Amino acid sequence: MHHFEYRDGSLFAEEVSATKLAEEYGTPLYIYSAATFRRHFQAFDSAFKGLDHLTCFSVKANSNLSVLRMLGEEGAGMDIVSGGELYRALRAGIDPGKIVYSGVGKRESEIREALEARILMFNIESVAELHKINAVAEEMGTVAKVSFRINPDVDAKTHPYISTGMAKNKFGLDIEHSLEAYKQAVELKNIDPVGMDCHIGSQLTSIDPFLEALDKLLNFYEKLKDIGVDIKYLDLGGGLGIPYDEEEPPHPTEFGQALVEKLKALPLKIILEPGRVIAGNAGIMITEVVYTKSNPMKNFLIVDGAMNDLVRPSLYGSYHRIDEVEKNGRETDIFDVVGPICESSDFLARDRELPKMEQGERLVVFSAGAYGFTMASNYNTRPRACELIVDGDKVLVARKRETYEDLIENEI
Repeated sequence: MHHFEYRDGSLFAEEVSATKLAEEYGTPLYIYSAATFRRHFQAFDSAFKGLDHLTCFSVKANSNLSVLRMLGEEGAGMDIVSGGELYRALRAGIDPGKIVYSGVGKRESEIREALEARILMFNIESVAELHKINAVAEEMGTVAKVSFRINPDVDAKTHPYISTGMAKNKFGLDIEHSLEAYKQAVELKNIDPVGMDCHIGSQLTSIDPFLEALDKLLNFYEKLKDIGVDIKYLDLGGGLGIPYDEEEPPHPTEFGQALVEKLKALPLKIILEPGRVIAGNAGIMITEVVYTKSNPMKNFLIVDGAMNDLVRPSLYGSYHRIDEVEKNGRETDIFDVVGPICESSDFLARDRELPKMEQGERLVVFSAGAYGFTMASNYNTRPRACELIVDGDKVLVARKRETYEDLIENEI
């Protein structure tokens, strides 16, 4: 459920007219609903109330400082994958003891920053990384708490670009080599192996792959106990999907019930890393029709929102529901909704049935709160969009629209 709705044919974000926001702040424009963020976080977090757990929001889904601060106030920890995300989380006031650090390519400087901050733990993805973290911790005179990301070779049945738990993926260690990695970790004086981690992919629409992976992890957990490794944390990652189109992903309650049943007897703290399921439907993007165009093959709505603003359709072929901001009552036709970037891949939708539009009218792209702005770029020297957070009838400019001066500020 989200808090974007039509009232007498006009789209509202909570208590504020989307048209008024677009007129005041321009387009393309990201609008987030604070009530939706809070509702989604609490719905997810409460689904695991039968377990000792920590819900760490996946910062890569939406890294706006105001969003992170708002979720932190709801009790969220953070799952990060870079030094920049660590910096954002700390600036947003997140307790470093509630931050877990994932990612396959942590640099020495990033490891040092995380150790200085005293984060909860690193999710290690290779033996080489284990030894690098140990060396940095030794140099700093400290001990790094770590878990190993286990790759269970489970097909998440999702887009291949966001499937991460199969043997052919770059992520994690296969189970066979993981046991040896834990043995090495125990021998290193600046490493404390406190956990086990797994993340099999994103936009999952069934809990079956989760449960298949969990069974493999629990079997591995018994092997760890056999060699005297007493872990405290089980990090199950994230990946629960949302309905962009006709998908019917499980509700967090269904997911939570399944996990509680399997894990309630274990002396482990469970860490979860949701991103999309919290943020996806908490945000929209507003874009304005710049031109209309037709040829014998196609009808086009050329809008000011482009692949640099929302790359998911171009990168993944992803579907986002698109509708009018103000219902015009006109007959429909089949359109490609395209942006101004000089790439044929620059589209928000193809062959989409939409009402006929005129220049200056606006469209809304739904489910843009996750992997929208965070994947935006300045390609074609385009300033990135403004981000707003609507909270009831209040509007916060969470990020100002970039200017041309911003684009060249760091160039010589």
